[in-house]
Amino acid sequence: MRTLILITALFALSGCGGSSRDDAATATAACQRTDINSQVFCALQQDYLWYRDLPEDINLGAYTSPAAMLNAVAAPQDRYSYITTRQEYEDRFVNATFFGYGFSSVRADNNTALQIAYVYDDGSAAQNGLRRGDKISEIEGVSVAQWLSRLDAGTATNNDVYGPNEAGVMRNFVWQKPDNTELSADFIKTDVTTNTVLHRSVSTQGDKRVGYLVFNSFIELSETELEQAFSYFAQQSIDELILDLRYNGGGYIRVANQLSTQIAQNFVRDQVFIKYRYNDKNTSQNSTTLFSLGKGQTSLNLERVLILTTEGSCSASEMVINSLNPFIEVVQVGETTCGKPVGMQSVYIDDYVLSAINFQSVNALDQGDYFDGLIPNCPVADAITGDWGVAGDALYAEAISYIASGRCSDVAVSAATMQAKAVEPRLAAPWVLNNEQ
Repeated sequence: MRTLILITALFALSGCGGSSRDDAATATAACQRTDINSQVFCALQQDYLWYRDLPEDINLGAYTSPAAMLNAVAAPQDRYSYITTRQEYEDRFVNATFFGYGFSSVRADNNTALQIAYVYDDGSAAQNGLRRGDKISEIEGVSVAQWLSRLDAGTATNNDVYGPNEAGVMRNFVWQKPDNTELSADFIKTDVTTNTVLHRSVSTQGDKRVGYLVFNSFIELSETELEQAFSYFAQQSIDELILDLRYNGGGYIRVANQLSTQIAQNFVRDQVFIKYRYNDKNTSQNSTTLFSLGKGQTSLNLERVLILTTEGSCSASEMVINSLNPFIEVVQVGETTCGKPVGMQSVYIDDYVLSAINFQSVNALDQGDYFDGLIPNCPVADAITGDWGVAGDALYAEAISYIASGRCSDVAVSAATMQAKAVEPRLAAPWVLNNEQ
């Protein structure tokens, strides 16, 4: 049983092995060289799920970086493999920090504003009162409309807008709250801890206590934050849980397992959480993992969970849905997910971390071919209307409505009908926020 495999797990690169293809000589030559591009290509030849799609003839020295090489050789269906420096990787997934003001935004109002999708508690932005749903209209005395126009024209860079990534860099921001109140403050760049529980609350809906958890990423910090959230929900004796994964692009599988088990432990105890399927060179690694609380201690033992999704819900987020489906009622509300039933074991190679797809995952019923995404039971278009849990949030409101009525609303039913009639294939590309600042 493999309990430590992660979407972005860290394993030491121990060797490369041969190739069963006609271009075995290319693979062997790459594995005999020590330059970084050759080491990365060697690893791909052995472990990449779609290694048969790698080019048979390639000049590895023609690429100026391993990232450029990886982008050039990746299989056409691969939208997810990447490579970072060790420091970048560890800051994001281990240390849970990044450098900035602590918010993420999307363009709004015909490129005249930046609307806030979420803020991190530790950042200068949150500490100065910026919240989800607010709209930034001016940065350092220049309108956002002008900044975005200049960025699009190539006459300005992110450093011009937000300042260089240096401690103490300050920019003045002007923003409007949903009630049109205008605020202004100086934000200061610092190392920001990326809390993964963005919001938790409990409300009374009819005769039920409903917990609401906004969960943004599956990283090491999440293990503690999830336990704190579930302990809070247990103390509040909730009857239902709305799990908001709309922006959650994935992360560690062990955290997905912990989250799933904390939701429904009594219904999943000793059951299969996930099965791993590797390429035909590595079938000996095929394995099964059972549901486990991991570092969690508190479980809610719910027989139903409502999960909010968009195209930004990816990887480990989809795994939670797929793995729980055989055992409890999972009501998916919102938009179709990104479609990533595959994962990677990240490997250190010199000063880089290669995260290339090397396995596919299936649930206890061997279901896992959702490359076009997981389709919601109650389709609703996502829109930012205010802070977490406001009545005007379409996804949250639909979940509350479902809890009250036991069915999708007329709006969601109409959306489902239109979706069923659609003849054009869905473009499976993850919804992407602007860079975190």
